[in-house]
Amino acid sequence: MISSKIAGVATATAVALLAVSLPVSAHHSFAAEFSRDRPVTLEGEVLMMEWVNPHSWLHINVTKEDGTVETWKIEGGSPSVLMRQGWDRNSLPAGTRVRVEGFGAKDGSFRAQSRGIEFPDGRILSLGGTRAPDE
Repeated sequence: MISSKIAGVATATAVALLAVSLPVSAHHSFAAEFSRDRPVTLEGEVLMMEWVNPHSWLHINVTKEDGTVETWKIEGGSPSVLMRQGWDRNSLPAGTRVRVEGFGAKDGSFRAQSRGIEFPDGRILSLGGTRAPDE
């Protein structure tokens, strides 16, 4: 029979090993990556929606006036936040035209934090992301 002390140490060791083996996702504040001084309005076509934690990511192709295409990655809330707002994995199928308002990345990359998504029919949905400070 294993003593309770040995069993406790074995359990603690197993929990510690499990904890360090899980992927680590750093959570960040709005101000760490995005700037309220960089408002963006993007119109484009949905490539895909990533339902991942801690934030979902909407990928859209934005065609500029000169015909070049920029692929933007738009941060939204966690999948659980989106589901509580009525979203499901089929809410934004590839090819859907959308208009996204948000705030651009501080580093100037094609990334933004969403304030909202508007569809051609005028319907507006929130991606459940955080708001800029003072909103």
